[in-house]
Amino acid sequence: MRAGFDVVQGALELIQPHEQWDYNNTLGAYVTSTATTSSSLNGFSDYSSKAPANIERPNELSEWVEHVTKTLVEDLPHQESNLEDQSFHTDATLPAANYGVVSPDVCETRPRKIPRGNWSDDVRSCGDQGNNKGLNLIALLFECAVAISVDNLGEAHRMVLELTQMASPYSPSCGERVVAYFAKAMASRVVNSWLGVCSPLTNHKLIHGAFQVFNNISPFVKFAHFTSNQAILEAFQRRERVHIVDLDIMQGLQWPALFHILATRMEGPPHVRMTGMGTSMELLVETGKQLLNFAKRLGMSFEFHPVVKKFGDVADLSMLQIRRGDALAVHWLQHSLYDATGTDWKTMRLLQELNPRIITLVEQDISHGGSFLDRFVGSLHYYSAIFDALGAFLPSDDNSRHRVEHSLIHREINNVLAVGGPGRSGEDKFRVWRSELGRNGFLQVPMSGNSLAQGQLILNMFPPTHGYTLGQVDGTLRLGWKETALYTASAWTCHVSR
Repeated sequence: MRAGFDVVQGALELIQPHEQWDYNNTLGAYVTSTATTSSSLNGFSDYSSKAPANIERPNELSEWVEHVTKTLVEDLPHQESNLEDQSFHTDATLPAANYGVVSPDVCETRPRKIPRGNWSDDVRSCGDQGNNKGLNLIALLFECAVAISVDNLGEAHRMVLELTQMASPYSPSCGERVVAYFAKAMASRVVNSWLGVCSPLTNHKLIHGAFQVFNNISPFVKFAHFTSNQAILEAFQRRERVHIVDLDIMQGLQWPALFHILATRMEGPPHVRMTGMGTSMELLVETGKQLLNFAKRLGMSFEFHPVVKKFGDVADLSMLQIRRGDALAVHWLQHSLYDATGTDWKTMRLLQELNPRIITLVEQDISHGGSFLDRFVGSLHYYSAIFDALGAFLPSDDNSRHRVEHSLIHREINNVLAVGGPGRSGEDKFRVWRSELGRNGFLQVPMSGNSLAQGQLILNMFPPTHGYTLGQVDGTLRLGWKETALYTASAWTCHVSR
């Protein structure tokens, strides 16, 4: 257990304030007192950090979507949905097109209005009976989505214009901010459908900077990093040469904490090789320099190999410089900012060829596949919870919050609602990657109690009244907001591991 805590604690000892990376914010907040951590982790194997029952639930769109979705699902046959039996509400809980809004078959033939009047009684339980503007916004948003799903672009354009005039991304209301960004995304979808093109520009420096801000103001990125680090650490026990392939390394903020514990383990530090994948050689080289400098200060042998290519586009595994005898780990923090890996089936094939000792996967609990209306309903529920979580922690005029919403979340919403999911390419995407790994010969490695401990240490940074939830479900760890699952961490291995 102590070794697990060391991944989080002590990582600041060799970090100086003049570092380019903002490690004081990235790692420093994890350091907690021994008494606090030991008492909070007793009985961790059955632990589930649930929000207290007396949390004041805000009158925001996340609550409305939850009430509306649950009400609509109640009309389905009992065997088609077990939503009420789930600890978390996820997009994967409902079968494709069973959200109760409209089925794909109906979408192909005729539009269907969302019955505004049926919502009022359910929304009143959120405590805001007079907020007719909010009800009108969400009703109009749903109707616009239905119009887009049946290619009624003229009507959708009219509603998009109305939505952009009614909702502001600077509003004190989280719900109104969500509608504003969804309206922008659907406006882009309408224009792309008219023009027949869909090729967004990606400013990776802007995205990476905002991603670091997101890491500092919420537990989501920290959860992904530290639970995955723990799983990799356990897979590397007593191995002298290790190799990590990061499918989308960005700034490499995840790895200094892992380096620290590897450098201080009882059997001595291993030789660490890392292949970092990305789209900009300039950014990859800078990330490699930062990691190399950190490793030198730890006295650890380290090599960094940048690869400017999507993982699914790798034609020859020699490009990744895999060496026989190295313990190989593959890490993938999924997001919807852009298509980081390329075609899903090619990515799966390459993972099988690599035959890694461990794959750490952190997924957003939102489907990138399926019809437009499937993605719309799932993403509206998902991002409403994200906005609600940020709104509970930061004021509406906070610059960091606006930077994350505008540079990250808005881009994710735009990509999910585009033609082909994150890649906006029209290619089919796996709905749930961990299910596909199981179907393709990979064996799940249950996330350990130490990984759960890492997750709880992170949530200790955020007061429980803010509503973050942590649960251990079927060998995975799930981080959510008020019982809506948002990120799921899992680990996998092959039948024959390196």
